[in-house]
Amino acid sequence: QVRVVESGGGLVQPGGSLRLSCAASGTIFSINTMGWYRQAPGKERELVANISIGGITKYVDSVKGRFTISRDNAKKMVFLQMNSLKPEDTAVYYCNLQGYDTGYSRFESWGQGTLVTVSS
Repeated sequence: QVRVVESGGGLVQPGGSLRLSCAASGTIFSINTMGWYRQAPGKERELVANISIGGITKYVDSVKGRFTISRDNAKKMVFLQMNSLKPEDTAVYYCNLQGYDTGYSRFESWGQGTLVTVSS
């Protein structure tokens, strides 16, 4: 079983910064892809950014140049540094992990979500 815990959300003014963290634990053999999704009220969940085990990153166009995703493989953690935040970044942010457990079965696990509110 893979457990995922996010932290770092909160209220920030437009133009401000926040750093989200996500920690994985459990019967993990490897985590191939670590990512962040978000869901704003009344909208579908969308991929914000992800990072492969080799460090290849992908971002949604709306956050390019403002957000940076990184990972610490030894600690089984992924981070999302969010700068120049805008009100339209307001959403619940979810950590998503995809990999293999110690039984060599694929897994995909989600965190419980952390709320980011950008408002003056």
